[in-house]
Amino acid sequence: MLDANLKQQLKAYLENVKQPIELVAALDDTAKARELHDLLTEIAGLSEQISLREEGESDVRRPSFAINRVGSDIGVRFAGIPMGHEFTSLVLALLQVGGHPSKAAQEVIDQIQSLDGDFEFETYFSLSCQNCPDVVQALNLMSVLNPNIKHTAIDGALFQDEVERREVMAVPSVYLNGEPWGSGRMTLEEIVAKIDTNAGARDAEKINQKAPFEVLVIGGGPAGSAAAIYAARKGIATGIAAERFGGQVSDTMGIENLISVPYTEGPKLVAAMEQHVGEYEVDVMNLQRAEKLIPAAEAGGYHEIRLANGASLKARSVILSTGARWRQLGVPGEAEYRNKGVAYCPHCDGPLFKGKRVAVIGGGNSGVEAAIDLAGIVGHVTLIEFGDQMRADDVLQKKLRSLPNVDIRVSAQTTEVLGADGKVSGLTYTDRISGESHQLDLEGVFVQIGLVPNTEWLKGDLELSQHGEIIINDRGETSVPGVFAAGDATTVPYKQIVISMGEGAKAALSAFDYLIRNSVPA
Repeated sequence: MLDANLKQQLKAYLENVKQPIELVAALDDTAKARELHDLLTEIAGLSEQISLREEGESDVRRPSFAINRVGSDIGVRFAGIPMGHEFTSLVLALLQVGGHPSKAAQEVIDQIQSLDGDFEFETYFSLSCQNCPDVVQALNLMSVLNPNIKHTAIDGALFQDEVERREVMAVPSVYLNGEPWGSGRMTLEEIVAKIDTNAGARDAEKINQKAPFEVLVIGGGPAGSAAAIYAARKGIATGIAAERFGGQVSDTMGIENLISVPYTEGPKLVAAMEQHVGEYEVDVMNLQRAEKLIPAAEAGGYHEIRLANGASLKARSVILSTGARWRQLGVPGEAEYRNKGVAYCPHCDGPLFKGKRVAVIGGGNSGVEAAIDLAGIVGHVTLIEFGDQMRADDVLQKKLRSLPNVDIRVSAQTTEVLGADGKVSGLTYTDRISGESHQLDLEGVFVQIGLVPNTEWLKGDLELSQHGEIIINDRGETSVPGVFAAGDATTVPYKQIVISMGEGAKAALSAFDYLIRNSVPA
């Protein structure tokens, strides 16, 4: 299964295996099982530290395999063949079960090892999901660090009957001890914080003890990362408080318009940004959601940011780069059936709708690209556009119209998402020309109608546009002196990664100019 180049790379990685590991295969007579056997045989042949045997137990998923550390109860299990985006998860599992140390922060490692209780995790993933590896790798690492934690990663497309029985309609979906526990992209720190209920209070205590920053960046996406790097390079005390480092980029699949980088993917770009920020003395505070801005004029000389965990941060200047999130339809049934047929990531959740009927809402580039991708997986796609014509690039429209299993409805206003037995069964829309109402029988609805700025928490504290964007001038200045903003949360047009990076750099330079022209608070 592995080509010569990939084998050579994997063999080099496996030289880092320090302790003997055993691959235990649970096979059946299917073609996928034979593929899995071939893969495991190739892996075992690349290292003297790795052996292979077949599973004798009957109560395990087939085809699946475990990676166990010989002479211990440490191990992980994959149900399916972890290729595609999950091949990295496989490699990391081999290394970590084999004793190679993790790059996770020691503080997080200590926190995982101190968790008490029995945790049996199951994660459903799809091989095309760019968010799934973060969750799979995090839970795999936790099961290596703490023998009370067990994890099985399950390819939802391969175990379709199980997916339908559990009504899994979005990936990654995580079960804990047999019950639904979480869905969507989660970092290691987020998962640990969710399990360790005292983590928030400990974080708040540490944050409250921090000295005021010269520049405090709120948000860790492209704009926030660029702002932090430019500020730190000036040699001033810089901090980032981010709910999720990387922001919306973490959910982006292919990126082909970042100048000098012909192609990359969101998670890879986020990792590179995080590494670049880490090269400077930036205090990165992840998993921190800002809830209130108190301007310096009201807070005694320093701007204050109050966080959801009750802590507060102070700074002489603030750069707001909170980004945006997927816009929702706002129609009946959307919230009720989210992750039960209503989805926002076609790359992640598309494989769960193999052979089924779905709709894509939105005729811009994102919507048309989603419809094209889904058409190769699902049975039929109906694209619904509110306007009288699609807004996507011509090349995308031509591709879409060439596909035999796609219908296009323009001048169509989605009015309700319908459901039955706890999952999506269809939707209704109104023809905006005739006024007639129509119903489509569907199993999935993918919403692709743009973004909403994450600025609700700023209302009343600084000036926002009618669309909720932070109003800034050409220097990134907001209506509050000493508070700057950059990226998708602002009035700057064209929400693009490269533009956000430039705006973040500009905001940092403006903040530095502000600092040298204004005295330090008493």
